[in-house]
Amino acid sequence: MAALGALVKKAWSVRRVLVLLCAPLALVPVLLSLPPKEGRCLYVILLMALYWCTEALPLAVTALLPIVLFPFLGILPSNKVCPQYFLDTNFLFLSGLIMASAIEEWNLHRRIALRVLMLVGVQPARLILGMMLTTSFLSMWLSNTASTAMMLPIANAILKSLFGEKDTSKNMNREHEDIQASLQQNKLYTVPTEMQFLASTEDKDLTEEKEVASDALSDLKKEEEYKTNIWKGFLISIPYAASIGGTATLTGTAPNLILLGQLKSYFPECDVVNFGSWFMFAFPLMLIFLLVGWLWISILYGGISLRGWRTKKSNIRVDAEARAREVIKEDYQKLGPTKFAEQAIFFFFCMFAIMLFSRDPKFIPGWASLFAPGFISDAVTGITIVIILFFFPSQKPSFKWWFDFKAPNTEMQPLLTWRKAQETVPWNIILLLGGGFAMAKGCEESGLSVWIGGRLHPLEGVPPPVAVILITIVIALFTEFASNTATIIIFLPVLAELAIRLKVNPLYLMIPGTIGCSYAFMLPVSTPPNSIAFSSGHLMVKDMARTGLLMNLMGVLLLSLAMNTWAKSIFQLGTFPAWANIHAENATSLLPAVENITFSALNKI
Repeated sequence: MAALGALVKKAWSVRRVLVLLCAPLALVPVLLSLPPKEGRCLYVILLMALYWCTEALPLAVTALLPIVLFPFLGILPSNKVCPQYFLDTNFLFLSGLIMASAIEEWNLHRRIALRVLMLVGVQPARLILGMMLTTSFLSMWLSNTASTAMMLPIANAILKSLFGEKDTSKNMNREHEDIQASLQQNKLYTVPTEMQFLASTEDKDLTEEKEVASDALSDLKKEEEYKTNIWKGFLISIPYAASIGGTATLTGTAPNLILLGQLKSYFPECDVVNFGSWFMFAFPLMLIFLLVGWLWISILYGGISLRGWRTKKSNIRVDAEARAREVIKEDYQKLGPTKFAEQAIFFFFCMFAIMLFSRDPKFIPGWASLFAPGFISDAVTGITIVIILFFFPSQKPSFKWWFDFKAPNTEMQPLLTWRKAQETVPWNIILLLGGGFAMAKGCEESGLSVWIGGRLHPLEGVPPPVAVILITIVIALFTEFASNTATIIIFLPVLAELAIRLKVNPLYLMIPGTIGCSYAFMLPVSTPPNSIAFSSGHLMVKDMARTGLLMNLMGVLLLSLAMNTWAKSIFQLGTFPAWANIHAENATSLLPAVENITFSALNKI
């Protein structure tokens, strides 16, 4: 096995080297078949997409390629590329990551999770619901990966208290062998001759013993099957809830922020999407999808059954649920009384959410209207709150200390230290966002986005509601095999131009594409949360594919429903907005020139 593992690693290394060396050469025809500037930009984008999909380079390193390739190829000067890596949107995301780091530092997320599980109860269906609600809530503020990694150990502890260790199949097989042995012994039991007149009675008793033993074996099999299904349902619900929960806030997952950044790049006048408006749209969608997903997982894996409402629970299950309740209570008690630091973090966390939501909620004037228009953004709000974390004390301050000259001059520990932030904040995501924004800027400045728009005219006859469904399906399938962030970076420019061609609000296509990136449920490699759950060893690929297929379909339909109902009033999707019309007029004026250059270039080949 060790030799096989070494061979696989070597083959993977060779594959990465081949992709790194061959991809730039294989994409050279792109440079020759398009106008010079557009061709060079498309060359860089396809190269980055290939590296992202194959992970020939680390994702963050691939995101740095525009800093090198755009200036060398004459697409964008360095002073226009580099600022894209530290836009306003990047700092909003950074504030969310720092707040998540502080929450994890003081175990506030674990206290919230255990408290919710204590409230929902310990019956399997309720526990799955509690797990999904808790994971999705945490994923709104923490990363999807961190939420999953935190909840899985809690789930495993509860499952072990409910069912014991996951090796009970061996015990069942051993018990099955004992039953078979006893049956065999009964079959070979010799009947004394002086008792032959009781042979018929003994045969009846022996038949009854066989029936009892077979019933016991059947019950054991059913119990083992029930236990295995519940175990799978628990584990599979956590990554799904993390992916769904991340869509509810702008800072919940990277694709949401990439949408915000690319909107500011393509449509600078668009001010419809902010933290508050996104939350009003995405939070109801998240709740509905969570409820439908919970019902599907509970029915599929035995947490809810029609017969279960009528049959009385066995004493074994009652005892197991009592043990699970004790495990949750014991874990909660281990946390001890609520510390001052936890209370402070919870207060600042609430302030973080409330101030972001109320800055400019659109339906009423927000607090940002008290300042000069355009000066206060979500990034300003988020960074203001997290800066406080670095000097606010983690222990309750004593006013007597100021007047006691004999008191020791000990340094007060803040809620979050910079060293801790350095260790826990995933800085590579910031670079990944910057790479996406640089790519979008390159598409806009080079005219590639206009060229793409000119190639989309066959799709002009597609009804917009049908386009929403098709886009969500295509992106949800694509993201099963590629990074969510890389997927949305590649697709958003195309969706923006397609919306202009269809004469619909660009948000009508760009929002479904963005959320569809998070609906990756079918494969372990689709998202890091899926991989973490799969690595537990209790799930198979067919389990995720069977469950995830319907989850994907439900997500597509619910997203289409949301876009055609309450999203229309929140984002004014019923009209073609002025901020998109300006971009469309610019694109139309540039399109004839681009087409002439394209045809002349093709004639030369």
